[in-house]
Amino acid sequence: MKNSQQQLILAALALMSGAAHAQTATPSIDDVPVSNTALDSEAIKSRVVITGSNAVNRAPVQASLQATQPQSIITATFIEQAVTPLADFNAVARIAPSVGAGLSANGPGLGESKVSLRGFQDGEYNVTYDGIPFGDTNNPTHHSTSYFPARIIGGMVIERGPGNASNLGQATFGGSINLFSKELATEFRFSPYATYGSWNTKILGAEVDSGQLEQFGDARMMFNASRLTSDGYQTYSSVKEDNYQFKFQKPLGKDTMLTVFSTYNKIHSFVPDKAGVTLAQVALYGKNYSLNNDRTSQNYFGYNYNDKRTDFEYIRLQSNLDGGWAIDNTLYTYAYDNNTFSGQDASGATANGTKSGAAGNKNVPGYNKLNSYRVNGDIFKLTKRLDVGLLRTGVWLESSDTERHTFDLDWTLNVPNPKEATAPKDVSYNQNSSWKQYQPFIEFEWAVAPQWTVTPGVKYVNFKRSLDAVVNQGTRIPTTADQTYTTTLPFLTANHAINKEWSAYAQVARGFLVPDLSMFYVNNPNLSTPKPQTSTNYQLGTVHQSGNLTFDADVYYIDFNNKIASTGTGNDLVYYNQGGVVYKGIEGAATWYVGSGFSLHANGSVNKAEAKDTGLQIAKVPKSTAALGLLYKDHGLYGSLIAKSNGSQYAKDGEPAAYQIGAYTVTDFTAGYRWRVGGGIVKVIKAQVGVNNIFNKQDVTSIAANSKGVAFDQYTFIPARSWTVSLNADF
Repeated sequence: MKNSQQQLILAALALMSGAAHAQTATPSIDDVPVSNTALDSEAIKSRVVITGSNAVNRAPVQASLQATQPQSIITATFIEQAVTPLADFNAVARIAPSVGAGLSANGPGLGESKVSLRGFQDGEYNVTYDGIPFGDTNNPTHHSTSYFPARIIGGMVIERGPGNASNLGQATFGGSINLFSKELATEFRFSPYATYGSWNTKILGAEVDSGQLEQFGDARMMFNASRLTSDGYQTYSSVKEDNYQFKFQKPLGKDTMLTVFSTYNKIHSFVPDKAGVTLAQVALYGKNYSLNNDRTSQNYFGYNYNDKRTDFEYIRLQSNLDGGWAIDNTLYTYAYDNNTFSGQDASGATANGTKSGAAGNKNVPGYNKLNSYRVNGDIFKLTKRLDVGLLRTGVWLESSDTERHTFDLDWTLNVPNPKEATAPKDVSYNQNSSWKQYQPFIEFEWAVAPQWTVTPGVKYVNFKRSLDAVVNQGTRIPTTADQTYTTTLPFLTANHAINKEWSAYAQVARGFLVPDLSMFYVNNPNLSTPKPQTSTNYQLGTVHQSGNLTFDADVYYIDFNNKIASTGTGNDLVYYNQGGVVYKGIEGAATWYVGSGFSLHANGSVNKAEAKDTGLQIAKVPKSTAALGLLYKDHGLYGSLIAKSNGSQYAKDGEPAAYQIGAYTVTDFTAGYRWRVGGGIVKVIKAQVGVNNIFNKQDVTSIAANSKGVAFDQYTFIPARSWTVSLNADF
């Protein structure tokens, strides 16, 4: 894994050292042919044209007039001024329509969270950073506190649809949440910052921006370092996080731009591997119960902790060529290393007692779990600008290498626990896996008329997954297997500019989702060969932007096919395709600038996701979402009061009454002031206060059913009211 990082760094140094000293101005992204897809990060940002419109400048979420599918654009200003500095990227995303959940039970940013997108769960949609898809390698799920805390995110675009052919990722099935790095400053700036809040929570950090360095060919760079520590809202659930980020840009001549980016994130936290609290535990210890200080308990904090390390690097080269051609190539690597230690069962369903030591002992059982992977890839795009439009083609290449294991432990004796019936008796599973994939695409952004753009396209997917397990998960037998999944995905989108302030769009497109590694957790993987799950999306929408009003609305119908199901049990388990789900709904968002610095925002959705065989709403799909906000920004003073509601849902398929989760609402408040100091060393001082969950609601947000009975079902709750005070300065 380290070799890939070294090669990437060496390549970056070679490119920088070999560059000529350029005296020309840095080329604008507008000089490079771009689309409004997730792959073109800067393009999306540049198409949010800030022209002095009061509503556009203040909207928490909005859509571009050039949109070809439903989207929610969240700016860096909103993240900095209306979201707690502790937040993870899901806490940012949750403001948007059709985005459900996004709350950490341990407090904002102090534990992992998940969001749903129109009811699609994590792993059924993409998450990208600067156009690069990332995620776990057993399935494309994500860890919201790893890689990119909200304080280093420079913007976000949520795309509710597969996009065009050039939208890349393993899960265009449900859409994309696209994160962007911050723009580099044009002037030197040193910015220390600090936050203090509830539960002894602290952030200390600093950012250094070089500004434009004329003596180094107009290069610009930025370095950010921060540390977060907190005792956490839940009992004995402290967390420590270190984050480092570096970004460098340099023009190579007048038509070429080089970008180098790197970030490293390290987290140590005390948390059970399978989080949640039973109702019996709530009655005894409260809703914030998680871990304790009892060494005879499986919930002892000293037995439940993890160490996570992640890094993410890329080199991007963009260049305009003669004759209207342009190239854009991104070489990248990222890695995730999670070493988890846990008690056997936080719910209490498994009594103490191990097979090590004397028979009939009451020793504390537990395990060590490792998930360690590195992903390497390259995204190449070639564009040609023609009189009638823009031709775009390219290919995405990617490979991965993963090590995973779970080893059983006796925590009392601090030795392996031989609990399994066959050798190796202390190993639940021990496996290596990998993939190799390529996705070539081609599309043509056709300017049919001055007001019409139609973009047909097609993408081919070839994904080969391999497994080499000494002890396979589930079966516990040695297993070597591989499967290749292929599919062809057509796309057709259109945008019509009704006038300068109003546009409409339509989309018909197919998305896909690669089968999980768990398809190999069977005795004979050759009998489990399901096709990739696919979605066919039909969407219509409209966008309006004027001086004091911005709004967008859309309707969607998604036909989900090839749903993966299983038959048989134990050694006879086989996975196959069966049935599907129909997703449909309506979404909208609006911001109205009232005047005197005040604006009102509202967004919402009505969402259905019904199984084709039963007609019932599937699990974990909120029936609606809604947000209402009052915002203020004028003469350095800013503030927001925003309430986000999550509609009722079911924790299990089949709509069982016992597993219905009621609607809940969380209201957050922020206020701050920016002083522009003239004539001194200090240029700007910013002070900000924030209160999350100001009405102290502590409703249920999820229920994890336990196979050993409802008494051991695990619940999570909204964390109690919390506050932060932040201060930062620019020198």
